[in-house]
Amino acid sequence: MAIDLPAGITPARKVKARSSPARRRGVYIWSLMVFVAVLFLWWALCYLNVFPAYALPTPAAVLKSSWQDLSSGTLLNDIVASLWRVAVGFVLSAILGIPAGLLLGQHLRAREAFLPMLNFFRFLSPLAWIPFAILWFHIGDKPAIFLIFMATFFPLALAIMSAVATIPAIYFRVAKDYHYKSFELLTKVTFPAVLPQVITALRVSYGIAWVVIVAAEMVGCQDGLGYGIWEARNGLRLDSAAGYMIVIGLLGMGIDRFLLQFSKLPNVRWGYER
Repeated sequence: MAIDLPAGITPARKVKARSSPARRRGVYIWSLMVFVAVLFLWWALCYLNVFPAYALPTPAAVLKSSWQDLSSGTLLNDIVASLWRVAVGFVLSAILGIPAGLLLGQHLRAREAFLPMLNFFRFLSPLAWIPFAILWFHIGDKPAIFLIFMATFFPLALAIMSAVATIPAIYFRVAKDYHYKSFELLTKVTFPAVLPQVITALRVSYGIAWVVIVAAEMVGCQDGLGYGIWEARNGLRLDSAAGYMIVIGLLGMGIDRFLLQFSKLPNVRWGYER
């Protein structure tokens, strides 16, 4: 935080590194073993004909189909389309949701007034908005972006609001001694205090965005990873659908790891260790 603390008190106690290179290698090895085990289970289910061949494609068939989709440019085009929609919808919800959560968290009367409505929309499935999104925005990027925004804005705003409401009162008493007002209080006390929770809320909201984009593209778009799964399903090409599912999982994991790096910054790490 930007507030000076009394001598001898530090924002976060220096701790030893929690992961050595040997431990990280061990984690990678265990993760690889789990991946191999799941792959073997998949192959075994196909080999034993637990499900019909058309209902559960083999790993080799999925790999071949994914390579064909990638070579033709279809898969790459769908990846770019989905990433664009998720990015726009997610960024819009963050730009509006974070300030809304900060403001509502700081003002009790406003929080009490808006909390029921925020909770109402949070519990309303974003997929319920699909008919309205198509009628309002027709097909293309706009309905998918709208659905992502509706799915992520309310959980994000509520998470930030709750984080602000639980900031220890001592922070504000010290800020009062420093004569911090309005914007200075927000930037030097409130936002640094909830930054760890902001990053966590962003990661959760981002995961919701990927869940929604698949459903949105199935009914309101002519491209994208969700549309690719729907098209493969209609053509009974479950090997292609499985390939698209794997791509969605890998993209989600990759960007989540990127967001996770922000939690390791020195100015943020203290909030996780206090």
